[in-house]
Order: sequence, then C-alpha cells, then structure tokens
Amino acid sequence: MERTFVAYIGIDWSDRKHDICLYDPESAQREYSVIGAQPQEIANWVATLQQRYGNSPIAICLEQKRGPLIYALCQYDNLVLFPINPRTVSNYRRAFQPSRAKSDPVDAQILIELLLKHPDKIPPWQAASCELRALRQWSESRRMLVGEKVRLTNRITAALKNFYPQVLEWFEDKDTQVFCDFITQYPDLHSAQAVSAEELTLFFQSHRVIRRSAIERRIHQIQTAGIPLTEDPGIVEPMQWLVQTLVIQLKALLHRLDELNQTIEQLFQSLPDAAFFDALPGAGPHLAPRLLIAFGDDRSRFGSAQAFMSYIGIAPVKEESGKKRWTHWRWSCPKFLRQSFVEWADQSRRHSSWANAFYQQQRRSGKSHPKAIRALAYKWGRILWRCWQDRVPYDEDRYLAALQRKKSPLAAMLVQSAAEVTTSAGGECSNSRVQVTLKDT
Repeated sequence: MERTFVAYIGIDWSDRKHDICLYDPESAQREYSVIGAQPQEIANWVATLQQRYGNSPIAICLEQKRGPLIYALCQYDNLVLFPINPRTVSNYRRAFQPSRAKSDPVDAQILIELLLKHPDKIPPWQAASCELRALRQWSESRRMLVGEKVRLTNRITAALKNFYPQVLEWFEDKDTQVFCDFITQYPDLHSAQAVSAEELTLFFQSHRVIRRSAIERRIHQIQTAGIPLTEDPGIVEPMQWLVQTLVIQLKALLHRLDELNQTIEQLFQSLPDAAFFDALPGAGPHLAPRLLIAFGDDRSRFGSAQAFMSYIGIAPVKEESGKKRWTHWRWSCPKFLRQSFVEWADQSRRHSSWANAFYQQQRRSGKSHPKAIRALAYKWGRILWRCWQDRVPYDEDRYLAALQRKKSPLAAMLVQSAAEVTTSAGGECSNSRVQVTLKDT
C-alpha cells in the first residue's frame, strides 16, 4: 500500500452499537472497544482518535458503502475509508472457522486483516461530487415512490372491483389527479349517474381533458353503466372508506412526485455530462439521470468496459468446476444501477434500429425476453463506456455505418428489414432512419 497509516481500524457496525478493533503498527497491538451508534458518541470517539494521533491518516475498514456510519465518518479528512463487501468478510471467516462461529469483535479484526494482507484488492472509498450524490438519492427516492404509487393504485383498483367496477373502465390510467378527484367527488355509481352531462363536461375540462371525443365517450359510459354491483351497506360503506383513504394518499404522492421530477431534472441538467446521457435513444427524463449515476463523474474509476459492467451487474459470471461450466446472473452488485441500465436497454430497442434487430436476433436464437434484454444491455455497456471515456456523444448513424463496414450480421438484418418495409410500401421510400442511413453508407 502506497499510503502509510498511523492506525488501522475495523468497525463491525449495527443499528445500536459499533464493535471496534484498532491495530497500532508501532506497538503491533490490537485494541477492542464498543461505542454507541448515536452521532454524538461517534463524534466523541473520533475526537479521542484525533487527540491520540492528531491529523495523521487513519485507515478505517467497514462493511458499508452507503449508510449512517459512513456518512458520519466521511466528513473527517484524516479518516480514509475502505468499504469491504460483507460477503467477503463472511467467506474469510468461514475459511478459518468451519464451525461458523461468529462474533462482532472477530469480524472487526477480520476487516483489518483483509486490508493489511490484500491492500491491492481493496481500494479506498472516494465520494462522488455533492451534486451526483444528491442526484442518486433523489433518483432512488423517486424509484421507491413510483413503486409506492403502483401499490396504492393496485389497492384502489382491488377495492373498487368490490362495489364500483364501472369506474375502472372509464379511466385507463388510475395514477392521475383526474381519476382521484372523480372518485372523491363521485364515490359510487349512483352519484356519478345523478349529475348532468354538462356538469361532467365541466369536471373533465377543469382537469385539462381537452379532447371532446374522450369526454363524450366517458359521459356515454357513465350514463349507460347499468346497475351497481352491490348495494349491501356491509360491503359498500367499508370499501368506500378504504378507497377514499387510499385516494388521499395517492393524491399527495402524485403531487410530491411532480415536485421530485422537477428537482431531478434541474439537478441533472446542471451536470456536465447531462447532454451526453440525455441524447441516448429511449433514455428520456427519468432514465437519463439514472444512467449518469451509473457511470459517475470519475472516468479513471474503471479501467475497462468489462470492469464497469461487472460493477453495475450487467456482466454475467462464469464458473467452472471440473468438466462443468455454467454462466449465471451477477448476484452481488448495486441493484438500482443494474435495474437502471436494464430498463434503459429495454426502452432503447424502441428507438434504436440496431438495438431492436439485436434483440430480435437473441429471441430467434431461443433466449427468453429477460435474457435477450440482458444481452442487449451488455452490448450497450461496451458502446457507451467507449463513448463516455472519449467524451464523444453516441451517434446512431455512425454506429450503423460501422456495422456496415464490419459486415456485421446486424447490418444484413437491417438491410433486409428495410427492403421488406419498402416492398410493403409499394416501393416508396420510407422515412425510417434505418433505410436512409444504410442507403447513404
């Protein structure tokens, strides 16, 4: 290890206490202690280290890359943090303790041993820029709230099916303010059918439903909806109360999501690489920031495209044992980053001709939809990493021309597809990017 530390500290953290093992290279002694998990107790412990060692660098190993403890420690410049995967610690412990005996002080000691014996495999933690860290927190919060929105709409739908199923046919999208306000103002079939067409028209227009055909269709459906599913008070009243309660939560969540989308967009556009990711096919306002988070702002962090794809989890894992060889999905990785890349790969095939051709090629070879998307994500990873490293924006036409020069099977598929479209159009030239690009090249 190039850097010399006056002390090495392993911390086995938990919600209520942290077990600490301190190794002093000068005395070659290990010291064990326990501190509380409260912020003041952590600050007091750091103060004792400063009194003992001053501002000299101290190596701290812990099983956490994100969380309260690392957030508390990263504010001290002399503390160099080395996050270690918990599975690494567990496997190391089992290698020398087959009985699977475990204790927190021993784990703290193992953290130090791993750093001392394998310094080349445990890089120090380097914080990304404040803006990038904030963007990741905002984006992860948004993804969690979107899941909460789906949960609420599913529960509302399930409840309405018990007494008011007709309203589910009137509104295709349940996660909208107009749907929530309609359910609030007209909580059952009788109340919806009791109002005039003029009042319903004003309601929809006040909620920015501007298409006359859509308004007329809904009014016709309401007026011809027939009879209620049931009028049993023992069913209707409890279900109405539940729906109204869930709708209140959904309306508040939709409002906060709108605010969060604006915050993410403003922060994303302020970052230097925003234009690069914003221009990717199919990225859009939600996935572009998440792709930027996956790559980060440090271009020296990954030495190759393979290292990047292994980190975010889109590179498969190959295992061999004797005559057996098998490949499986990577299990240990940042799940949010992998999910972001895979979701974007799925969207890209709707906006990129070669991506769709590659997906179809994978499906015809017998792969399932998830496997085909993962293969596409892997191919995209190599392309984008090279563009990102060279600071060159991705160019669809340029990549299609490269496929032509290399005589890729994908290029042949695209030419054949373009010919089929032209033939079906009666020989007329289509506006498809594929046809224009391949013709020019």
